[in-house]
Amino acid sequence: MTQPKPKITGLIITLNEEKNISEVIENIDFVDEIIVLDSFSTDKTVDIAQSYKHVKVYQNKFENFTDQRNLALDYANHNWILFLDADERLTSELRKEILETVKNEDTAEAYYFFRKFMFKDKPLHFSGWQTDKNIRLFKKDAARYSKERLVHEILRVKGRTRTMKHKLIHYSYIDYDSYKQKMINYANLKAKELYMKDVKPNFFHYYIKPAYKFLYTFLIRLGILDGKRGFIICYLNALSVYYRYPFLKKLYQSKKEPI
Repeated sequence: MTQPKPKITGLIITLNEEKNISEVIENIDFVDEIIVLDSFSTDKTVDIAQSYKHVKVYQNKFENFTDQRNLALDYANHNWILFLDADERLTSELRKEILETVKNEDTAEAYYFFRKFMFKDKPLHFSGWQTDKNIRLFKKDAARYSKERLVHEILRVKGRTRTMKHKLIHYSYIDYDSYKQKMINYANLKAKELYMKDVKPNFFHYYIKPAYKFLYTFLIRLGILDGKRGFIICYLNALSVYYRYPFLKKLYQSKKEPI
C-alpha cells in the first residue's frame, strides 16, 4: 500500500515585500498550506498575499526575526515546514528534491540549503557567500528558533541534519540603498543582542572589527574575484558591523531595555 505524501506548510515572513510576494508564493505552490506572517507592511504586500485564496495571512508587530519566525511556526498545521524568505527561490531541481525527501522513510529532522547569492540578476561566486547555507526544510516538532539570536537566527534541532544537493537562489541585492538599509537594520538588532549579553563597546569594536570584516571577506574569502560587485557587498557587510556599536552605545546611554 502506498504511503500518503507527508503534508508541508510553507512559511514566509514579510515587511514591504510587494516586489517579491507573488513570485515566492507561486514558487512554493506545491506545498499543502502557505502562511504569510506580515509585520504591518505599508505597501501592497498584504493585499497581494490575500489575493491568493489558498494563502493564510496573519500580522504581528516585528520585534526581531527569532520571535517572528517562532510565531509563524505556531500557525503551521503540518509537521514538515518549508520556511523561505521573500527574496529566496527554489529551482525546479530543488522543488523535486524536497518532494522526494519528505516521502523517504529515513529522513533527517532538518535540511540545510546552500544558497546562491544574486547581485541583481548575476550570481556572486565568492565574497564569503560560497559556503552560505541555512536550514529551510525541517520538522516542526523537532525544531525551534533560539532566543540567543535576534538576527541571523539559529534553528535548534533535536535530531539529525542533512544538506540538500541543489542550491536555493537568494535575490538579496536589488540595489545599493535597499541593501544598505537592510544591513543597518541587522546592525540594530545585533546591537540589542550584544546589549543583552552585556557587551561593552570599545576601540576594538568600533575600528578593528569592521576593518577585519571587510578585509576578511574581500581578500581571504575572495570577494576581490567578484570585482566591483564583490567590493560593494564586502563594504556593505562591513558597514553593518560598523553601525552595530554606535547603536549599542546608545542602548547603554538610554539605560533602557532594548525594544
